Amino acid sequence: MDSFVFAAVLFAAACHAGWNAAIKRGLDPLATTVLISLGAAVVALALAPFTGLPAPAAWPWVIASVIIHLGYFAFLIESYRTGDMGQVYPLARGSAPLLTASLSPLIVGEVIGAVAFLGIAILAAGVILLSLRGGRALARIDARAVSFALLTALTICAYSLVDGIGARLAGSAHAYSVALFAGIGPVMLIYALVRAGRDVVTVMRRHWTTGLAGGALQFGSYAIAIWAMTLAPIAIVAALRETSVLFGAVIATVFLREPLRPPRIVAALMIVTGLALIRLY
Repeated sequence: MDSFVFAAVLFAAACHAGWNAAIKRGLDPLATTVLISLGAAVVALALAPFTGLPAPAAWPWVIASVIIHLGYFAFLIESYRTGDMGQVYPLARGSAPLLTASLSPLIVGEVIGAVAFLGIAILAAGVILLSLRGGRALARIDARAVSFALLTALTICAYSLVDGIGARLAGSAHAYSVALFAGIGPVMLIYALVRAGRDVVTVMRRHWTTGLAGGALQFGSYAIAIWAMTLAPIAIVAALRETSVLFGAVIATVFLREPLRPPRIVAALMIVTGLALIRLY
């Protein structure tokens, strides 16, 4: 992987952690998710005149990804409702790169070396270890929450592979990203109205500035990743994206004054080790 692409994906992961940390606490997970999706859609539509549309061959992949993202957000919202976000989220994000690295040789034909796969495994283990907040065991997570977290991981793997293939067929990774986010926003709004009724709109209206700012960061973060997947193996990019959990832990420690416990230190060292091995690929 080119050094610039490597650094760009890490920057995208930091952006991902940033908009997650900036989200107003206490807002309903469904309203938050839809609000940010709509913000990203607004950004996408504003950029559409400059990027144009993806090639016709990419449209089936765009549609498939929109559907998968609907499943991703639905499972993620349910995992937040049933479990501790600080444990469920890292479990989902840590499992996803291992699934992607295992399936990409079969689906995409990209075979990564043993060193890179070891790096992904160590990075993923470090991400999962970050879910042991304060030394609490994963066994304390409700089985329902674990199920939703693993389903979330499966959808992350699915949309990573779909978007990697689709962006390569689109002629322009940026055009693909614009089409994708322009589709996700309205679909998520329809889902929210069906699920929670018009009350969800009232909640979102009060926080539209947060949604627009978060949507811009969400769009930028994943658009960089999609661009990177046209230049580097999908499994490598997918693994690097999960360092967002590490950046989130740094933000929580430095800015939110959360305690720096031993499990977090060990997890951070594991993630850095994994990054070093991936960079050697």
